Parts: sequence; structure tokens; C-alpha cells
Amino acid sequence: MSTELNPTLAAQALQEALERFPEFAPFGARLAARPLFQGVAYVLEYDTRPPAELTNAWEFQNAAVKAYKRLAGA
Repeated sequence: MSTELNPTLAAQALQEALERFPEFAPFGARLAARPLFQGVAYVLEYDTRPPAELTNAWEFQNAAVKAYKRLAGA
């Protein structure tokens, strides 16, 4: 698994997640790949941190990561 993200697929995956969780659109989310000792972890980074009241941030991140993995064939 590469630590390089395909920017087109990352944008598409994020768009899919934002369709399910539109409340995260104002926070400038982007998908990032963090290298691990073995493999890579995909996470969301934000320009502005979402408020704690948005309790579904974990589900939003999972939706984006799962969409990216599906699109990338990983």
C-alpha cells in the first residue's frame, strides 16, 4: 500500500463522504496518508477544527477512508 494519495480519488472519496455528512463541508477536510512502521493510515485533516457538537466526525472519517480504499482498489 503506497503512502502517496491519488489526489483525484481522494477528492472523489471526500465528496462522497460529504454527501452523507454535509455538516463537515465548512471545515476544509482533506484526506491524508500517514506512514506507519508497516503500511499507512488514512486520516482526515481540517483547515478549521469541527466543533465538539458534531459527534459523527468518526463516521465521516470512516466514510471518506472507506470510499478512498474502494476507489483505489485497496
